[in-house]
Amino acid sequence: MDEEYDALIKNKTWHLVPLAKGRNIIDCKWVYRVKRKATGEIDRYKARLVAKGFKQRHGIDYEDTFSPVVKAATVRLVLSIAVSKGWSLRQLDVQNAFLHGVLEEEVYMRQPPRYEVKNKQHYVCKLDKSLYGLKQAPRAWYSRLSEKLQRLGFRPSKVDTSLFFYSKGKITIFMLVYVDDIIVASSSQEGTTALLEDLRRDFALKDLGDLHYFLGIEVKRVKDGILLTQEKYVSDVLKRASMMNCKVSNMPLSTSEKLSKENGEILGAHDSTNYRSVVGALQYLTLTRPDISFSVNKVCQFLHSPTLEHWTAVKRILRYLRGTMSTGLKFSKSSS
Repeated sequence: MDEEYDALIKNKTWHLVPLAKGRNIIDCKWVYRVKRKATGEIDRYKARLVAKGFKQRHGIDYEDTFSPVVKAATVRLVLSIAVSKGWSLRQLDVQNAFLHGVLEEEVYMRQPPRYEVKNKQHYVCKLDKSLYGLKQAPRAWYSRLSEKLQRLGFRPSKVDTSLFFYSKGKITIFMLVYVDDIIVASSSQEGTTALLEDLRRDFALKDLGDLHYFLGIEVKRVKDGILLTQEKYVSDVLKRASMMNCKVSNMPLSTSEKLSKENGEILGAHDSTNYRSVVGALQYLTLTRPDISFSVNKVCQFLHSPTLEHWTAVKRILRYLRGTMSTGLKFSKSSS
C-alpha cells in the first residue's frame, strides 16, 4: 500500500483542496490482488487504490468513456507476420498505466483510507490524473499513449486503432496495445531499443523480454516458429466446471445428435447461469483453438434457454479439451 500511495503522490495524481459546497465527492478503496506467472505461480502481491466510479454522474464527472483494445484477429495477424519475417517479439507492461491519463473533467475524491493528511482530514482530492475505477480512466490512458506514439512517428491502423505501426527505411515496428499490456513486433533491435527509451521518458515501463504470456495466452518457441496455447486457461475452465477428472472424449461434438431448442429439459436458473459462464469462457478459448470453434458456435445458440442436452454437449467439449490441453495454434516461418 505504501508503494502504491508513494507512486500516486510522485505522479501528482491529485492535490488537496477544501471541500466545496455542492460538489459531487466520490469515495475510494484499496483493492488487493495476487499476480501470477504463466505457470500459475505467485509472482507478487499488489495493492491498488481504486475510485468508486459508480458514484460519478454523467455530464458532471465524466463524458466519453469508450477506449479501444486490440482485436484477437489483429494479434494473430501481427504474430504471423513477425514469425514469417523473423522479427523480434517483445512484451511490455506499463506500470500504473491509468495514472498517466490526464482528466478533462473536474473530479473530486475523498482521501485514501489510512492516508489522510494530518490537519487536513476535511480536505478532498481534486484529481489531476486519471485513477483506476474512474469511468473515463481507460479512455484517458489510451488518448495519452496514442498522442505519445503519434509524436514518435507511429500511426494507428484504420481497421484497428489499437494497432500502431512505424515504417522508416529498413525499420518497421508494430505495436499492439491492450490497455497496459503491449506487444512490440520489430524488424530492428536498434529501433526497439530507441522506442523503449522514448517511452520511458513519459511512462514507467517494464520490459518483460521475449513475448511469453499475453492475456492468458502462452507463447512457446518451437523449432520453426511459435505455438500459442491456453493450457492454464483450459485447466481453470475445467476446474470451474468440476471436470478436471472427467473421461476424455476424442471429438468435441457428437456427429449423431442434432441440437435444437426442443432438446431435453430446461435447466434451472443456477445451472443456466453456469452454462452461460462456461460457454463464454469457451468462446475466449477459440482464440488459439479453432478446432472447437464450430462446436462452441453450436452451444452458443442456446444461451437464452439452455437444456440438459445442451449442457451435455458443453461437457463433451470440456472432455475433449481435457485430452488436448497442450494443443494450440502454430505459426511457422514461411519458406519464401
